[in-house]
Amino acid sequence: MTALYAVFGNPIAHSRSPRIHALFAQQTGVSLRYEARLAPIDGLDAALDAFHDEGGCGANITVPFKFDAWRLCSRRSPAAQLAQAVNTIGWDEGGLWGDNTDGIGLIRDLARVLAADAHTPLQGQRLLLLGAGGAASGVLGPLITAGTRVIALWNRSADKAQALAARHSALAMQHGVDLQVVQGPPSRWADGVINATSASLGGSSLDLPEGVLHAGNWAYDMMYGAHDTPFVAQARAAGARAWDGLGMLVEQAAQSYTLWHGEAPDTAPVLATLRAEITASATS
Repeated sequence: MTALYAVFGNPIAHSRSPRIHALFAQQTGVSLRYEARLAPIDGLDAALDAFHDEGGCGANITVPFKFDAWRLCSRRSPAAQLAQAVNTIGWDEGGLWGDNTDGIGLIRDLARVLAADAHTPLQGQRLLLLGAGGAASGVLGPLITAGTRVIALWNRSADKAQALAARHSALAMQHGVDLQVVQGPPSRWADGVINATSASLGGSSLDLPEGVLHAGNWAYDMMYGAHDTPFVAQARAAGARAWDGLGMLVEQAAQSYTLWHGEAPDTAPVLATLRAEITASATS
């Protein structure tokens, strides 16, 4: 029997999740159908109910519904509860459950791209996290537990950054991490800068002070594209090493897949295939 899964978002036509899960299924021998579904901005609840009535087994949740999904779940993993954002759901005898695999996805991909630097690449680093929405909420906890020394949060709406920091303050204290909220991104301070805003999704660059990105640090955009995202291009122009979030997308999808099917796929060939397909489509 073919199991039904989907990703819900708005917009959603750009999503690579159906292709990723199809590749995972080929690799592991699972029979599934995975679709991209557009949900009305105020209609995630009804969309999920209809999907479940069709036989839907589980779903990924993307922009702008991660906070909505958290509210709808009757049970949440510790990661989802801390983030107050959900990107992976499923149904069982207890109802709708939710998890957040974004943080695991980011940490695994940073380990890949920064592997040449250290065995534990984030150990002792000072990080600047840009944004305080669903994406930032999903990754802050894992960044704290990854051995970082200082994490500075910056968001255009400072109150959202303050609320995010307050929710993670106990975890930061437990792990000896100095968690700060900054009024403006500090220049020549961070070892790494992570863009968790949606600016690149709309093709916009961030108005950052000179020196935030420079030749001595690295930058990571949680968005991705066929070409360098505006943030990646901005970082590389400043001399920083920079990567987009395609690897994170694959890694967080792999964790969702494992939650649903109990088997962890090999992400390396899937990432390579996806990157080649994206490049080819951009040049054809």
